[in-house]
Amino acid sequence: MNLRGTPLTLVSAVLVALLSAQIVVRYPRCIDWLVDVGLAGHFSPSTVKEIVAPAADHDLELLESDEQLARRRDRRHRKDTNRTNICEDIPPGFPPPDTNNTSTLCVDRRGCCNFTSVQAAVDAVNNVTASQKRTIIWINKGVYFEKVRIPATKPNITFQGQGMDTTAIIWNDTANSSGGTFLSASVIVFGSNFIAKNISFMNVAPIPKPGDVGAQAVAIRVGADQAAFWGCGFFGAQDTLHDDRGRHYFRDCFIQGSIDFVFGNGKSLYESCQLNSIAAPVPAGQRFIDGSVTAHGRAVPEDNTGFAFVNCTVGGTGRIWLGRAWRPYARVVFAFSFMSDIIAPEGWNDFNDPARDQLIFFGEYMCGGPGSNTTARPPYVQRLNATQAAPFLNTSYVDGDQWLLPFA
Repeated sequence: MNLRGTPLTLVSAVLVALLSAQIVVRYPRCIDWLVDVGLAGHFSPSTVKEIVAPAADHDLELLESDEQLARRRDRRHRKDTNRTNICEDIPPGFPPPDTNNTSTLCVDRRGCCNFTSVQAAVDAVNNVTASQKRTIIWINKGVYFEKVRIPATKPNITFQGQGMDTTAIIWNDTANSSGGTFLSASVIVFGSNFIAKNISFMNVAPIPKPGDVGAQAVAIRVGADQAAFWGCGFFGAQDTLHDDRGRHYFRDCFIQGSIDFVFGNGKSLYESCQLNSIAAPVPAGQRFIDGSVTAHGRAVPEDNTGFAFVNCTVGGTGRIWLGRAWRPYARVVFAFSFMSDIIAPEGWNDFNDPARDQLIFFGEYMCGGPGSNTTARPPYVQRLNATQAAPFLNTSYVDGDQWLLPFA
């Protein structure tokens, strides 16, 4: 299928290439060069220019000839004459004054707002008032190269981006570089009642091969209760989205990865999301597995956790499983979802431990597409009926009536 996230998939692949050459590390704003090598043709007219900030002249002088630099400066001069105010995209009178219920902070990496980094805005949230009102951190379009952490002392924070194609937080830690998979996340959320809208979270560490040690690279770790994500993108390879613990809701999101790219012990509902595998294509006639969508971490039967995917799409490349039992009581359900032919006929894996077959809960209900054929599924995979599937199909699964706010 032609998934909506293809443009950012392309960008993230190029980012990985740049990173491997150490260019992104030395000159982060070099992403602007993508515009000059013709990648803009793969995007809507405004996407590339909006997601990148103009590169500094110094960065470009290091790599360009005098003739190239002269042409660039001439182009930039002509642009600047037509745009006298670089902050013209900030709404007038923004940010608005605080109210009894909300406080708004503004982030723009060009200096047009209160803060130039997302972490600086998070740090500015008052720990006392955070429990009493919601803080909206409005993040202008652009790429923010930073590692962001929201501590448990700062609940009720909203990240409001300007579109998953135009606003992104990016870092490049791995399990090896950070001291563990859980610590590799570009964004770590420990504050409860977190909301993210129209923003992407990326980890651009090099894509690992199956079996590589210490190459896990998390884009976001959600380790707080009652978190909601609307229209967000999650980009990485192995262990992209660490759905760690708590009740979470994902709607209209794009999630990209290769191995276990949704993992953790959260209790989460994914509605109308696109799951895009970037595992290596498998040559015709070969049957090996090189990826998995989920790896759920339910370790004991008392854990009231599990992943539910409803009205989702699974596509991309590779030959992958819907999930594998990372922990003995793993629980994952797919319902009303489309599965492309990248899903292997067996569909699931018990972590190569038959002792888990009587403990895990892997279920499918009313799914479609060539990957949804259940005839070759293992005996432990449940073909759910309407009664069995009902608890997983709507926001009541995550007690949404108690905490989930409508998108506004």
